Amino acid sequence: MYPRLAVLFVSSLLFLASCATPPPVAEHLERGDYRFAQRYLTWLIEKEMSKNDITGLSIALVDDQRVVWQAGFGYAELEKGVPAAPETVYRAGSIAKLFTASAIMQLAEQGRIDIDKPLNDALPEFSIKSRFVHADPVTPRNVMSHHSGLPSNYLLDLYVRDPSPHFEVVLDGLRDEYLAFPPNKVFSYSNAGMAVLGTAVQRLSGEPFADYMTRHFFEPLRMTHSSFAARPVARTYEKNREVEPYSLRDMPAAGLLSNVVDLSQFIKMQFAEGKSGERQILSAASVDEMLRAQNSRAPFAFDSLVGLGWMLHGIQVPGGGPVASHGGSLPDSHSMLAILPEHKLGVVVLTNSGSSHTTVSKIAGEALRLMLAAQTGMPAVEPSLAAVSPERAPTAEELRQFSGYFDTMVGLAKLSTESGNIDVDAAGHHFRLVAHEDGLFTLEYKLFGLLAVRVHEFDDIRMSLVGIDGQQVIAGRIGGETMLFGEKLKPTHFPERFRRYLGAYEMIDHIDGPSPESVVLKEGDGILIGEARFSEVPDILLRIGFMPVSDTEVVTAGLGTSRGDTVRFFSVGDELRLTYSGIRMRKIN
Repeated sequence: MYPRLAVLFVSSLLFLASCATPPPVAEHLERGDYRFAQRYLTWLIEKEMSKNDITGLSIALVDDQRVVWQAGFGYAELEKGVPAAPETVYRAGSIAKLFTASAIMQLAEQGRIDIDKPLNDALPEFSIKSRFVHADPVTPRNVMSHHSGLPSNYLLDLYVRDPSPHFEVVLDGLRDEYLAFPPNKVFSYSNAGMAVLGTAVQRLSGEPFADYMTRHFFEPLRMTHSSFAARPVARTYEKNREVEPYSLRDMPAAGLLSNVVDLSQFIKMQFAEGKSGERQILSAASVDEMLRAQNSRAPFAFDSLVGLGWMLHGIQVPGGGPVASHGGSLPDSHSMLAILPEHKLGVVVLTNSGSSHTTVSKIAGEALRLMLAAQTGMPAVEPSLAAVSPERAPTAEELRQFSGYFDTMVGLAKLSTESGNIDVDAAGHHFRLVAHEDGLFTLEYKLFGLLAVRVHEFDDIRMSLVGIDGQQVIAGRIGGETMLFGEKLKPTHFPERFRRYLGAYEMIDHIDGPSPESVVLKEGDGILIGEARFSEVPDILLRIGFMPVSDTEVVTAGLGTSRGDTVRFFSVGDELRLTYSGIRMRKIN
């Protein structure tokens, strides 16, 4: 036993040593030579997998109509020792949305749907309530660009252990819900919207959604191991232990099973102006339109541009032009597909582990950067951190502006300025905004709530408070992109009638998937606050702000994904209840 353990220990040290430094860059890089990219990515993948306990990962690199490298790392089935390979099938998650959007564009080419007409012209059973007078209609175009104003999710039975292919039930659920925002105002990622578009594909084609996708995409693209399935068949892991995957009801939003070999075929089709061999899958005009920024005039877009299905932000490749991508994030696995349209370069990364969320984007970005260098024969351009100007004390006006509650990317945050600094309490942790002479702010983590320490992940984040359409929002810059980080909430008169709703609530309906054990509602300086902890992430306290809109309704405060959703309060006998996105809770006495 002891010698075997010693060998394992030494082998581990050698592995870590091999991961310590990247391979040296070749002095002369020949155009079209991807060998250094392969060596570097192999080093990076092994390092990331070890660091983040990732069980299995597969990758493919595409240069126009050529797959220049494909490989698997780790294990597809850890218990049986089955290695991951390019052919390994994974849960591709929300990469599915690229196919659903492509199906809508196919039907638009055939004249079966007009993406600029109200959605219920093509799908008469679609309806949703609205509080916004004279708002634009919900259209297939703004659904595909996540600017429809639809709720992000219809949560009841979203994740299930016992799968059902009937995602059309989202239509029924939305009839009793309200638009979260006026269409075309703000990016709000919507799985529910994609489920509605999938229903439209079924109705207009007369085929089940999964069959349509197989016949019109997977078969002509020779994607022989891809499918839309209610039950995920791919194995998934958490810290190298197999976990039972949750099924996702909204199949058109995230129910894709595929491998990197097949998804390379989809990338090739993009670079061939919609063709695969002699078959025209999409028109060249549709491919171009899907890659065109749809929200450049939206008031809160900043640099967070979106195409039809494609995200045009989030991954930056210096000198590479626009990057189009889509990731897939599920509780048990993560994926990323990204392309440089101007250079016809693409990468797809699939994993079977819930701990790979940041890894897939990092690997995809590095892959495109190195591929661009290999294609052009020019040295890869290193991403540069923004220069930091000297620190200074915040002004009296800044202290006034930053004091209060903000809805942020990590939930409700309370910013306090009594100390003369801008202290942040968010997600159960403490931070500090540091002012700089250029007018921007950086973020420091306060260890134990006291000691400010530098966190490497914050190094390239810059923030400022700006006014847009009468709202104060935090604009955050990461690298060369500026995006919406949050909104300052305006305290309102707290209605006396809502005090009876304060307190703790527990679930009535059984929910598969991540859900809080209970939710506590309380008042804080004119803001109705909801607090919840999740057993999956016990060190994170989720706080959400709510704003009253009627005697019995509030909406989640803020701008963007999962904001603007309606919570209703009602009574059943002597019991107070609430309902949110189809989920019912009762007040605990």
